[in-house]
Amino acid sequence: MLFSFKGRIGRLTYWGVSFALLAVEFVGFFILDTMDKAISGSQSGSRDFIFLLLLIFTGFIFWSLLAISVKRWHDRDKSGWWMLVGFIPIIGGWWVTIELGFMKGTEGINQYGERAY
Repeated sequence: MLFSFKGRIGRLTYWGVSFALLAVEFVGFFILDTMDKAISGSQSGSRDFIFLLLLIFTGFIFWSLLAISVKRWHDRDKSGWWMLVGFIPIIGGWWVTIELGFMKGTEGINQYGERAY
C-alpha cells in the first residue's frame, strides 16, 4: 500500500494512513535528533551518518504519502497528476485537502479498478 501508485483507497484509509505516517515521522525525527545530540561531540562522520539516515527516512515518508495521495485521486476517478494542483498558490492546498479528505470516491469500479481499502 505504501509504495505502489496503482489502485484506490477510500477516505478513512487515506486519513488513517496519513496520520500514522506523520506519527512515525514525528517519532523518527525525535529519535534521530536524540541520536544527533548524543554524538554531537564526536567526529563529523557520525553526524553525516545521522544526516543520511534522516534523508532516507524522509524519502520513505514522502514516497508513502505521495503513493496514498495518488491512490486517493484514483478513487476520485482522476489521474495522480492532479497532485500538482497542490502547487497552486493560496488555493492548492485547500483544494487537495477537500478533494482527497472529504469528497466521496467513485462507487464501484472505475478506470483504476476496485477500491482495495
